[in-house]
Amino acid sequence: MTARKNLFYAQSGGPTAVINTTACGVIETARRHRDRIGRVYAGRNGIIGALEEDLIDVYRESASAIAALRHTPGAAFGTARFKLKGLEESAAEYERLIEVFRAHNIGYFLYNGGNDSMDTAHKVSLLSTQLGHPIACIGVPKTVDNDLPITDNCPGFGSVAKYIAVSTLEAALDVRSMARTSTKVFILEVMGRHAGWIAAAGGLAGEGRDDPPQLILFPEIAFDEAAFLARVRASVEKNDYCVIVASEGARYADGRFLADAGSRDAFGHVQLGGVGQVLAELIKRELGYKYHYAIADYLQRSARHLASAVDAEQAYAVGRAAVELALEGQTAVMPTIVRKSDSPYRWGIGVAPLARVANREKMLPRSFISRDGFAITAACRRYLAPLIVGEDYPPYRRGLPQYVTLKNLPVRRKLG
Repeated sequence: MTARKNLFYAQSGGPTAVINTTACGVIETARRHRDRIGRVYAGRNGIIGALEEDLIDVYRESASAIAALRHTPGAAFGTARFKLKGLEESAAEYERLIEVFRAHNIGYFLYNGGNDSMDTAHKVSLLSTQLGHPIACIGVPKTVDNDLPITDNCPGFGSVAKYIAVSTLEAALDVRSMARTSTKVFILEVMGRHAGWIAAAGGLAGEGRDDPPQLILFPEIAFDEAAFLARVRASVEKNDYCVIVASEGARYADGRFLADAGSRDAFGHVQLGGVGQVLAELIKRELGYKYHYAIADYLQRSARHLASAVDAEQAYAVGRAAVELALEGQTAVMPTIVRKSDSPYRWGIGVAPLARVANREKMLPRSFISRDGFAITAACRRYLAPLIVGEDYPPYRRGLPQYVTLKNLPVRRKLG
């Protein structure tokens, strides 16, 4: 009888409010297939755990602890921004992965992340066959930016969208209540380096032209200073105040970011931060209005207390589907979310080849942005609205949500 292969799961990139919900889907589904899957291991700090043979034995956690992952934010096993380069440039790293997988009888590799992670899973699938240890490599979608192609939306985005829409609405009510004698302009800076999906979600806070946010800045639309200032002035003169949702990736026509911090992250991306301050200082200098700005930053992706029920359900579903695809013998694929209808909202699970997903970005369509470039369209609203529906609150005790911290016990090393 052939020995059961073990499953290796790793989390990659920035956490989301529901990445652990996906982990729960993976682990609980694998446990239901103990006749075909041996142990489930997780990488400590993502793919770095595989490279360093620093594996976590997930089956040494209780079933209740794994179930609690479903409503716990962060990345329970640790994650990392670590990009493996091309096979020619870093063949040794890929060979090391296969060496570790072979040593620990790993036949299933599930990588939970975004564009770069899908590329890594695709390359591992190719190299594992070449090195004589074929592995079922499944990419599991995760990104708050919602920029993975083929899938209708990405787990993690719906909860961020809900947080930004609610925050925009609540901040607008605050600013409006004091606008006569105090703050005139409020700016909320949100994530989104190249794609404006998160910024667009702020548009759900209002429906009329004069409802907040009165302006949204998208990376897809070149920043026009004169048009921006004119729109701010018009809003203040008409409404007494102006609420702005600005993507961190807002840029000039020549491609320069408004908030280029002058450094780069581990993936080689320009480090962004401070577009809210840049805009606030511009408004103060040119229009003289009193302002406040806020940076949603990590709060927007960790707010499990305000997660979308739809997002949580989809996050679990892609984790479950990833295991099922692996057991079917598929490799180099990613489970996707397929939208079947907007109203009533219906969706299902599809499959996409990793070769069509890796290193590709899905931008906000121009048809989702108003003609003047400062708002969302009805088509965008129809797309976004179902994704933030429903509440999926964590359990509370003494006023605080009860989140789980795993033991994360190590697997004994077999290599040097």
